[in-house]
Amino acid sequence: MNAPTGQRASPERELPSFLPQARLTLRPPTFPPGPVSGAWWPRSDDLAAELPALIEAFDTSWGRVTRMTAHRDTWRQAPCDLPVDGHTVRAAWLTSGFDPHSVRLFAYGVGRRDLLVVPPGTTETAAQRLMSAAADPAHHLTASALLAL
Repeated sequence: MNAPTGQRASPERELPSFLPQARLTLRPPTFPPGPVSGAWWPRSDDLAAELPALIEAFDTSWGRVTRMTAHRDTWRQAPCDLPVDGHTVRAAWLTSGFDPHSVRLFAYGVGRRDLLVVPPGTTETAAQRLMSAAADPAHHLTASALLAL
């Protein structure tokens, strides 16, 4: 269940009890990281609605995500604090020097993961192709370079 359009997440807002599973694919952990560690295909450009499912996937398999960085022009809103189940993720918003087609997640003491953000309106076929390419250890391409394939 996504937040209503135009509504901003706040600490007072309750998160939905059911989150759709994040559409996410990751590189195998045994391979050295490339410019991206995988891909995420959000359902909308509302980060406050989309981030909880992504964070839930990482919190259970990798480590508690405490911070994220994204390009300001990619998302409709740019809140500094994003409430997720059990904690808050601090957001940093950049407008230059950061790939506009990626998101960077940080887990304290574990490291960081950079993900290609597949645009929400992408067709199923194109999204699956992009997600497979982002998770392919043979590719060492940035998020923008993957989208140009």
